[in-house]
Amino acid sequence: MAYWLFKTEPDAFSIDDLKNAPQQSTFWEGIRNYQARNFLRDHVKVGDQVFIYHSSCKTPAIVGVAIVTHAAEADPYQFDMSSDYYDAKATTDLPRWVGVTIQYQQHLKPITLAAIKANDDITELALKKANRLSIMPVNELEWELLMALG
Repeated sequence: MAYWLFKTEPDAFSIDDLKNAPQQSTFWEGIRNYQARNFLRDHVKVGDQVFIYHSSCKTPAIVGVAIVTHAAEADPYQFDMSSDYYDAKATTDLPRWVGVTIQYQQHLKPITLAAIKANDDITELALKKANRLSIMPVNELEWELLMALG
Protein backbone atom coordinates (compact mmCIF):
# COMPACT_ATOMS: atom_id res chain seq x y z
CA MET A 1 0.00 0.00 0.00
CA ALA A 2 1.16 3.51 -0.80
CA TYR A 3 0.07 6.95 0.33
CA TRP A 4 -0.86 9.95 -1.80
CA LEU A 5 -2.08 13.52 -1.64
CA PHE A 6 -4.69 14.63 -4.19
CA LYS A 7 -5.36 18.34 -4.53
CA THR A 8 -8.77 19.74 -5.33
CA GLU A 9 -10.32 23.18 -5.32
CA PRO A 10 -13.21 22.97 -2.84
CA ASP A 11 -15.46 25.22 -4.93
CA ALA A 12 -15.12 22.67 -7.77
CA PHE A 13 -15.12 19.42 -5.74
CA SER A 14 -14.72 19.23 -1.97
CA ILE A 15 -14.35 16.50 0.62
CA ASP A 16 -18.05 17.04 1.37
CA ASP A 17 -18.88 16.44 -2.30
CA LEU A 18 -16.98 13.15 -2.10
CA LYS A 19 -18.78 12.15 1.10
CA ASN A 20 -22.16 12.99 -0.47
CA ALA A 21 -21.48 11.32 -3.84
CA PRO A 22 -23.23 8.05 -4.73
CA GLN A 23 -21.44 5.27 -2.80
CA GLN A 24 -19.23 8.09 -1.44
CA SER A 25 -17.12 7.50 -4.53
CA THR A 26 -15.91 9.42 -7.58
CA PHE A 27 -13.68 9.07 -10.62
CA TRP A 28 -10.79 11.53 -10.14
CA GLU A 29 -10.76 13.18 -13.56
CA GLY A 30 -9.22 16.24 -15.14
CA ILE A 31 -5.54 15.59 -14.39
CA ARG A 32 -3.62 17.29 -17.19
CA ASN A 33 -0.04 17.26 -15.96
CA TYR A 34 2.22 14.49 -17.25
CA GLN A 35 4.00 13.81 -13.95
CA ALA A 36 0.69 13.61 -12.07
CA ARG A 37 -0.73 11.42 -14.86
CA ASN A 38 2.27 9.11 -14.60
CA PHE A 39 1.74 8.73 -10.84
CA LEU A 40 -1.91 7.79 -11.48
CA ARG A 41 -1.13 5.48 -14.37
CA ASP A 42 2.00 3.76 -13.07
CA HIS A 43 1.97 3.92 -9.28
CA VAL A 44 -1.44 4.57 -7.69
CA LYS A 45 -3.01 1.19 -6.90
CA VAL A 46 -6.25 -0.16 -5.46
CA GLY A 47 -6.08 0.04 -1.67
CA ASP A 48 -3.75 3.03 -1.58
CA GLN A 49 -4.67 5.75 0.92
CA VAL A 50 -5.21 9.34 -0.24
CA PHE A 51 -5.20 12.64 1.60
CA ILE A 52 -7.73 15.07 0.12
CA TYR A 53 -6.19 18.53 0.09
CA HIS A 54 -8.22 21.69 -0.50
CA SER A 55 -6.16 24.14 -2.57
CA SER A 56 -6.73 27.57 -4.10
CA CYS A 57 -8.90 28.59 -1.16
CA LYS A 58 -8.69 30.85 1.89
CA THR A 59 -7.03 28.20 4.07
CA PRO A 60 -5.36 25.42 2.06
CA ALA A 61 -5.40 22.22 4.11
CA ILE A 62 -5.57 18.45 4.19
CA VAL A 63 -9.22 17.86 5.05
CA GLY A 64 -9.87 14.16 4.71
CA VAL A 65 -8.90 10.67 3.64
CA ALA A 66 -10.04 8.48 0.75
CA ILE A 67 -9.05 5.06 -0.55
CA VAL A 68 -8.38 4.06 -4.16
CA THR A 69 -11.05 1.56 -5.23
CA HIS A 70 -10.36 1.26 -8.99
CA ALA A 71 -7.04 1.48 -10.81
CA ALA A 72 -6.23 3.95 -13.56
CA GLU A 73 -8.42 4.04 -16.63
CA ALA A 74 -8.87 6.49 -19.47
CA ASP A 75 -10.37 9.84 -18.45
CA PRO A 76 -13.50 10.07 -20.64
CA TYR A 77 -13.44 13.87 -20.62
CA GLN A 78 -10.39 13.90 -22.89
CA PHE A 79 -12.68 12.66 -25.69
CA ASP A 80 -15.57 15.06 -24.98
CA MET A 81 -15.32 18.13 -27.21
CA SER A 82 -17.63 20.09 -24.90
CA SER A 83 -15.40 19.47 -21.86
CA ASP A 84 -12.74 21.81 -20.52
CA TYR A 85 -10.58 18.67 -20.36
CA TYR A 86 -10.93 17.78 -24.06
CA ASP A 87 -7.67 16.78 -25.75
CA ALA A 88 -7.75 16.64 -29.54
CA LYS A 89 -4.62 14.46 -29.59
CA ALA A 90 -6.14 11.74 -27.39
CA THR A 91 -7.72 8.68 -28.99
CA THR A 92 -9.56 5.74 -27.48
CA ASP A 93 -6.72 3.50 -28.73
CA LEU A 94 -4.07 5.80 -27.22
CA PRO A 95 -5.60 7.82 -24.41
CA ARG A 96 -3.31 10.49 -22.99
CA TRP A 97 -5.00 11.02 -19.62
CA VAL A 98 -6.18 8.70 -16.87
CA GLY A 99 -7.99 8.87 -13.58
CA VAL A 100 -8.65 6.56 -10.65
CA THR A 101 -11.75 5.99 -8.57
CA ILE A 102 -11.57 6.94 -4.92
CA GLN A 103 -13.98 6.44 -2.04
CA TYR A 104 -14.47 8.65 1.00
CA GLN A 105 -13.07 7.32 4.29
CA GLN A 106 -13.16 10.18 6.77
CA HIS A 107 -12.93 13.89 7.41
CA LEU A 108 -9.91 15.15 9.30
CA LYS A 109 -9.48 18.22 11.42
CA PRO A 110 -7.96 20.54 8.77
CA ILE A 111 -4.17 20.28 8.63
CA THR A 112 -3.27 23.64 7.17
CA LEU A 113 -0.45 24.28 4.76
CA ALA A 114 0.99 26.66 7.35
CA ALA A 115 1.01 23.87 9.97
CA ILE A 116 2.63 21.47 7.50
CA LYS A 117 5.34 23.98 6.62
CA ALA A 118 5.97 24.73 10.31
CA ASN A 119 6.39 21.05 11.23
CA ASP A 120 10.11 20.22 11.24
CA ASP A 121 9.39 16.47 11.25
CA ILE A 122 7.83 16.72 7.80
CA THR A 123 10.76 17.05 5.41
CA GLU A 124 10.02 15.05 2.27
CA LEU A 125 6.44 16.05 1.44
CA ALA A 126 6.46 17.73 -1.98
CA LEU A 127 3.66 20.03 -0.84
CA LYS A 128 6.05 21.59 1.66
CA LYS A 129 8.46 22.38 -1.16
CA ALA A 130 5.90 24.54 -3.02
CA ASN A 131 5.21 21.75 -5.49
CA ARG A 132 2.25 22.55 -7.72
CA LEU A 133 1.49 18.95 -8.66
CA SER A 134 -2.10 17.88 -8.11
CA ILE A 135 -1.10 14.28 -7.30
CA MET A 136 1.92 13.59 -5.11
CA PRO A 137 3.31 10.72 -3.06
CA VAL A 138 3.44 10.81 0.73
CA ASN A 139 5.89 8.57 2.59
CA GLU A 140 4.58 6.31 5.37
CA LEU A 141 6.25 8.20 8.23
CA GLU A 142 4.86 11.54 7.11
CA TRP A 143 1.43 9.97 6.51
CA GLU A 144 1.42 8.83 10.13
CA LEU A 145 2.63 12.24 11.37
CA LEU A 146 -0.08 14.02 9.37
CA MET A 147 -2.79 11.59 10.50
CA ALA A 148 -1.83 12.34 14.11
CA LEU A 149 -2.33 16.05 13.40
CA GLY A 150 -5.76 15.52 11.85
